[in-house]
Amino acid sequence: MSVLDNSPNAKLDKTLLDKYLRLPLPEGKVQATYIWVDGTGENVRAKDRTLDFLPKAPKDYPIWTYDGSSTYQSEGRNSDIYLYPVAVYKDPFKTGGNNVLVLCETYNYNKEPTESNKRRACAEAAERAVDTKPWFGIEQEYTLLDMDGRPWGWPTNGFPGPQGPYYCGVGADKVFAREVVEAHYRACLYAGIDLAGTNAEVMPAQWEFQVGPGEGMKCADDLWVARYILHRIAEEYGIVVTFDPKPMAGNWNGSGAHCNFSTKAMREDNGIIEIEKAIDKLSKQHLRHIQAYDPKGGKDNLRRLTGLHETSSIHDFSAGVANRGASIRIPRGVAEDKKGYLEDRRPSSNCDPYSVCNALIRTCILDE
Repeated sequence: MSVLDNSPNAKLDKTLLDKYLRLPLPEGKVQATYIWVDGTGENVRAKDRTLDFLPKAPKDYPIWTYDGSSTYQSEGRNSDIYLYPVAVYKDPFKTGGNNVLVLCETYNYNKEPTESNKRRACAEAAERAVDTKPWFGIEQEYTLLDMDGRPWGWPTNGFPGPQGPYYCGVGADKVFAREVVEAHYRACLYAGIDLAGTNAEVMPAQWEFQVGPGEGMKCADDLWVARYILHRIAEEYGIVVTFDPKPMAGNWNGSGAHCNFSTKAMREDNGIIEIEKAIDKLSKQHLRHIQAYDPKGGKDNLRRLTGLHETSSIHDFSAGVANRGASIRIPRGVAEDKKGYLEDRRPSSNCDPYSVCNALIRTCILDE
């Protein structure tokens, strides 16, 4: 039996949809997909509405609501959660018009941020640190699964060969579902996401894309929308995307979201001094960052940060030049140029990028 037999989506004839998507929209109509983070802190939800005008900025989009009791964010007797638009992207799925993806923050009935709204605190920190011009770049690793939860392309009753030939691999016996990756890459660029690149990762069926560098909130906003686009594209192929930091137990690499971070001072001549100061601050706040770097306060990363498979130990802070087994890696080129950025390798693949960026700003810039 083919793995596609278990996927209703994969059986649909996608050419039929294209026939209808080519129909022109009525004059002045815009299809807007509102996207938000649900109560899990790691999954995205979305719903569509029609607008009869094209807003000029995110603040001009209508505030909307949804049933928070169905997204782990409220009780049924007081279920309405507010959607506040904060960033807008071109829609790569509905291209026949001015259609958009609208990223939103979520607010409770009393207009206070929901528990899963980590963007609000990050935006406040970024505003206070704006003069230092913090840049972020995040390397998002993920794994593709079939409908039975098995990594895509793996033998049904066995395992592929040991890790080694798969990282940046080429060939049908080394990489699986490249179509999904290529489609995602192009769709993100079309949408306006600063997607810097992509590659096959160490475990077969594991991939990575890089977002940024972007100043302030841009990288974290882009990453959430890039995740949404990835889920949507994989959905069409009948493939499941998982951001679980250790999807396969045993001698297989886990998945992270390494965060590259710098300030204006770090990027200038002799910025290595500022990088070393930041690393010293981070060494004193290790537990705080571990708690911020996965949605379960470190429990997910406990399965990944073991000191093996290119990770540091979750219990100890470390730093080093070109050391992929350290908490903080200083890239070789940065050490040679004596300026640039640091790479925090601790965030898990299912992290909330707002929490990661918020923690780095508050520790390294605001000295909190």
